[in-house]
Amino acid sequence: MRALYPGSFDPLTLGHLDLIERGVRLFDGLVVAVLQNPAKQPCFPLEKRLEQIRAATAHLEGVEVSSFDGLTVDVARRCGAAVILRGLRALSDFEFELQIAHTNKSLSPQMETLFLATAVHHSFLSSSVVKEVARFGGDVSHMVPSGVAADLARLFNRSSPQGRHV
Repeated sequence: MRALYPGSFDPLTLGHLDLIERGVRLFDGLVVAVLQNPAKQPCFPLEKRLEQIRAATAHLEGVEVSSFDGLTVDVARRCGAAVILRGLRALSDFEFELQIAHTNKSLSPQMETLFLATAVHHSFLSSSVVKEVARFGGDVSHMVPSGVAADLARLFNRSSPQGRHV
């Protein structure tokens, strides 16, 4: 059975990567789909986000990385996924995620949503928090894959965590 893990991944965090690693153990294949959301102004362009995810998941078998726009259930059907994988960091995530899951179920009754609790040590992470810390020069090396940390340092014209300018 294949699953779809959709999101904006702007940027990819270690919390996202943890869910991807766990998802490939649970499913025969996992499609990580990056949303092209015209309502959002992403930090990184779509191609860069795809590149970051491919680099961070290169050690995993069964991961496919793609992009999409439109409805999540439509992309899930197109890629042959029977399950939409979503992560929950805190109770506050649950209400929003449950609403989306019910909406997706109303649009595609055969589609299931599986919620995985984020690992405790990643439960504080969000892409927004990571961007804020990076913007003000904080060390994000414990929050994102190393390639993403370097990209954030370049983006915000900061030195890398090791003290080298990237």
